[in-house]
Amino acid sequence: MTRETVQRPAPVEAHGVAAERDVGGAPAAARPAWYRTRWGERVLVVLVFVAFLGLWAGFAVALGLSSLVLPTPLAVWRALVEGLASGLLWVHLWVTIQEIVLGFLAGCCLGVGIGTLLAHSEVAQRVLSPYLVASQAMPKLALAPIFVIWFGFGIAPKVVIAALICFFPLLENTVIGLNAVDETKLDLFRMLTASPWQTFIKLRVPNALPVIFAGLRVAIVLSVVGAVVGEYVGANRGLGALIIVTQGNFDTPLMFSVFVLLTLVGTLLYKGMEVLERTLFAWRYLKREE
Repeated sequence: MTRETVQRPAPVEAHGVAAERDVGGAPAAARPAWYRTRWGERVLVVLVFVAFLGLWAGFAVALGLSSLVLPTPLAVWRALVEGLASGLLWVHLWVTIQEIVLGFLAGCCLGVGIGTLLAHSEVAQRVLSPYLVASQAMPKLALAPIFVIWFGFGIAPKVVIAALICFFPLLENTVIGLNAVDETKLDLFRMLTASPWQTFIKLRVPNALPVIFAGLRVAIVLSVVGAVVGEYVGANRGLGALIIVTQGNFDTPLMFSVFVLLTLVGTLLYKGMEVLERTLFAWRYLKREE
């Protein structure tokens, strides 16, 4: 159902969330009439995607590039369908998904755990922060061969690399979320003689959850990067290992199909985290008219 084109009052904030606005900050009523519905947004997304495919195909054809250099979208689609139908991509996809999920969970435990410790101890924050920053400055690809020597060619080194890549955004967001508490609310809890544990559970954690979820959305995408980076170095299964094989076989269409599959996996995981956040914090979002 489309919105009626009548004069609307100024946007009103509800539950601390501003009224619906577009990317540029203009009120939703200022958008074109065709864009004011969900269908308008979806059509625009599809048009952008079609334009991208058209430019891709036109660029490859205009320059006369072979499939070895730049395959057309149709060639990539055929390779993707054939790989899925034969079961080749499914086998490697399952291995990579295991590494992504395990690395993400390990990174969450590290990030939230260490972040909680740093938020409650200024001494620990001053002492450990330089080492945590240094651990992120070290390129993970450089550490991958060491992890292969330590943990072998199985799933363990890929999980470790994925965890190390995705834990830092969670650590930073956990520290920021736990410390960014309104002083008036803290004073209220002190007046009510709340214990430190009660203040942590009933005030600091609820205040930090939205910020932590922002870190989770970033971490779930970085875990995909970490798993693939680990597979580049030492693996005989997984989508990253399949990319190395296709490079050696000069099978560029199949390589691009793996890129497409990894993009879909990362996007679906990100959207799944958004759905989980909206489910847990539905009260933070205004109910939009359809």
